Amino acid sequence: MAESVVVIGAGVGGLVAAVLLAARGLDVLVVEKEPAPGGKLREVAAGSASLEPVKIDAGPTVFTMRWVFEEIFAAAGARLDDHLTLARSQVLARHAWADGSRLDLFADRAESAEAIGRFAGAAEARGFEAFSARAARIWRTLEGSFIREDRPSVLDLVAKAGARDLMGISPFTTLDRALGEHFRDPRLRQLFGRYATYCGSSPYDSPATLMLVAHVESEGVWLVEGGMHRLAVALATLAERLGARLRYGTGVRSITRRGGRAAGVVLADGQPIDADAVICNGDSNAVATGLFGDLGAAVKPTTPAERSLSALTWAVRATPEGFPLLRHTVFFSGDYRAEFDALKRGRLPAEPTVYICAQDRTDQDRSDQDRATPERLLCLVNAPATGDAGKPNPEEIARCEERTLHQLRRCGLTLSFDPEKRVMTGPAQFGALFPATGGALYGPNAHGWAASFRRPGARTKLPGLYLAGGSTHPGPGVPMAALSGRLAASALMADLASTARSR
Repeated sequence: MAESVVVIGAGVGGLVAAVLLAARGLDVLVVEKEPAPGGKLREVAAGSASLEPVKIDAGPTVFTMRWVFEEIFAAAGARLDDHLTLARSQVLARHAWADGSRLDLFADRAESAEAIGRFAGAAEARGFEAFSARAARIWRTLEGSFIREDRPSVLDLVAKAGARDLMGISPFTTLDRALGEHFRDPRLRQLFGRYATYCGSSPYDSPATLMLVAHVESEGVWLVEGGMHRLAVALATLAERLGARLRYGTGVRSITRRGGRAAGVVLADGQPIDADAVICNGDSNAVATGLFGDLGAAVKPTTPAERSLSALTWAVRATPEGFPLLRHTVFFSGDYRAEFDALKRGRLPAEPTVYICAQDRTDQDRSDQDRATPERLLCLVNAPATGDAGKPNPEEIARCEERTLHQLRRCGLTLSFDPEKRVMTGPAQFGALFPATGGALYGPNAHGWAASFRRPGARTKLPGLYLAGGSTHPGPGVPMAALSGRLAASALMADLASTARSR
């Protein structure tokens, strides 16, 4: 009889683990408390007074590291292109400031350098070229020795990458300080400092290592036909085709311990399910704080101070006017440090930076086609992960929404929409969707040189219990969560093989 595995949660990490384990012939059951797959890669329905609701991506909106998914699908005997239609974006994002300045970054680095030269001068263009080369070196150092590995220690990393190469990734320098070595223009430091928020962190506290995010984006950003949620559907479909069973609307009350190891789960309705192993694709803090029962010290808990950022998001069907949106557009605040100081104090910023994903647009200007018609938009501002403390309260959220719309107007964009039909999600709602997080969307933050080593790996201290998802190694983001699922599947298979040899 094939070994059996229960996967808790149909997020990207759990779905990848299910695909790979089912492809190896294991009996896989995925249980998901929500009615659809995806986890954070979710979609919601928003409409207007005169228009029917439409589905809007309300989670991650940027598809990078395509090779990760090509490798995963290939390992399962499938082709990514047979399941998803992807188009490479030539413009990574449009960036705007209240003084009227704008800057597009391109997939072609030379084109980005030219744009930066026009935006801020030849010296800043040369700074960008040096920054890009440095970001690429950081990626090359960490890609094989850390990102693909199962949570290496500092000593492991030194042995694999070498002390000289490791010092070259600037682990003891903050991202903001390192950016100051390349850019004098504060707008460019602000723009590239934003990559820290991809990990839910502050550029003033995170290591310069996060420059690698800029390199990842420059290697390719893809538009997914039908929206990012299609990736979750594709993975779920493949898992089922390989024999995995997926049960939606099914929560897990506890993880069963027997004989000193994880031995299955008890569903929310009381039904016990025995298994040879369990993979938890939820925030690791849910395991650590006992939401799945007493599992001993299987995982170290995350303190509130270690949490990453949360967000306020508004999924709306709105009519934009006055500004040429692209698929990805960022409207920057006037004082970035003040924004992160407020977040660090657990407050919403007085002047937020606003990200908008215009999901009916591509990476091309369409000003000649704009006719003031409703579009699907996801608007996002950073927020503290204080949802389990009742913060921010409704009045603070309402003020933040007003400030957000004001910031957009200062940059030239006016949005018209029915406020009763928009879908707002804040720290409290995210905390309910992803328990034990307070609404943190990226697991532990990336502050300090040792932050990456504090993330748990696939294996826990309880044999038979494994972790996957953005709170685990190698970190947050869709491709990193996918890699965590692959690492969990590999660890589980290796442990099963070891047990079989010892019998």
